[in-house]
Amino acid sequence: MTTTSKIVVGIDGSKESRLALRWALEEAKLRGATLRVVHTWSLPHTGAGPGTAMQPQALTQAIDDDRVAAADLIDSELAAAGIDRGGVTIEPVVVEGPAASALLAESESAELIVVGSRGRGGFKGLLLGSVSHQTAQHASCPVVIVRHESAPASES
Repeated sequence: MTTTSKIVVGIDGSKESRLALRWALEEAKLRGATLRVVHTWSLPHTGAGPGTAMQPQALTQAIDDDRVAAADLIDSELAAAGIDRGGVTIEPVVVEGPAASALLAESESAELIVVGSRGRGGFKGLLLGSVSHQTAQHASCPVVIVRHESAPASES
């Protein structure tokens, strides 16, 4: 039985994750690996007071909408990245829950995990975002963190 190697890339719609997607695809081409493109989503928040909870039908619709939006994000990121798939099998993966948890679960059967250095979180000054940091610390396989390169400083 032949097992194809698997590279996993986490995306969130940020510029950094698009760079990670491009890097992961090129690596998958070199290795002849399958590329699993992972995006997560979370259950909608509902109110806690009387009369503020969502009705079951509305909650079900919100969950379905979020799941579809997550799948659509993968498709749009693949298109926006302007990448040549070069014969690589791409498996879109949509997971409900925290991104780091999903990537760590994927790392159990992956040859490599690829993430951007920062996502859409609010702490712009950090070199690593929480997901890339947790993935680097706890993954069961090697992790590549792709940084956005700023323009080189002009020489004087």
